[in-house]
Amino acid sequence: MKLLFKLLFICCFVNVATAQLTPPSFWIKSDTLHKPRRDFVAITEASLATITLVGLDRIWYADFPRSSFRFINDNNEWLQMDKAGHVLTSYYVGKVGADVLQWSGVSKKDQLIYGATLGFGFLTAVEVMDGFSAEWGASFGDVLANGLGTGLYVGQELLWEEQRIKLKYSFHRTRFAELRPNKLGDGFLEEVLKDYNGQTYWLSANVHSFFKQSKIPKWFNIAFGYGAEGLVAGTIEKQREIFPELKRFRQFYLSIDIDLTKIQTNSKFLNSIFSVVNFIKIPAPTLEINTLGKVKFHGIYF
Repeated sequence: MKLLFKLLFICCFVNVATAQLTPPSFWIKSDTLHKPRRDFVAITEASLATITLVGLDRIWYADFPRSSFRFINDNNEWLQMDKAGHVLTSYYVGKVGADVLQWSGVSKKDQLIYGATLGFGFLTAVEVMDGFSAEWGASFGDVLANGLGTGLYVGQELLWEEQRIKLKYSFHRTRFAELRPNKLGDGFLEEVLKDYNGQTYWLSANVHSFFKQSKIPKWFNIAFGYGAEGLVAGTIEKQREIFPELKRFRQFYLSIDIDLTKIQTNSKFLNSIFSVVNFIKIPAPTLEINTLGKVKFHGIYF
């Protein structure tokens, strides 16, 4: 449920920040600092973050007892799939933050300082709220994962001034959600967010960006994925108590992908759509190697 609020924050931020503000068109990025746009972005960011955090506090945390602030170590839970989700979320909230500041004509330095760190700042605020909840507690691992997501974006901008390696996400439904729908989701939309067995997190590398003189299509990517299966509880000890027959294992994937932002079109609207949905890894032939010692080939893997 908390992830739902985070995603709601992202979607609202994108929609509001990309509203028609000044001529000639919202689709056109300002070449120089446009103060009304910059101020609009800053107010929108602060407002949406505040609304989301207050909503979390009133709707989610209010149902559980409070405690003094504390840290917990949950790094051994869910085979770190939850941490991969933090990396992805921090990366993309930071990317959106930098993109809308670029739209405002803000300098590259300020885009990275005030925009790309948005994901880390927002998710760290959520961790602080976790820290005051008796149900959870703040997680060092989550904070580190948030930092990795932000670092991946900022590091590539400093090194290459472009995102040659992008984080992506894919999902397929599994039988495990039916075993514990309260934990893994009841229905497709919940399962997308909560069923780690069906989630895969990808590092999608644009080949042409590394070999600019080659004839490789600019949109062609090689993707390396991580997933897990057999997860119905956070820790293996808890899982053995309720489903001792299930084996937990990691999955590593090699596949091809498309960077939709590298596809040339004459439509600024279509380019914007491609940019928004580019976090989704396209279904494609995929090689899987897992920690059970098995190698599988998937004709089409979601």
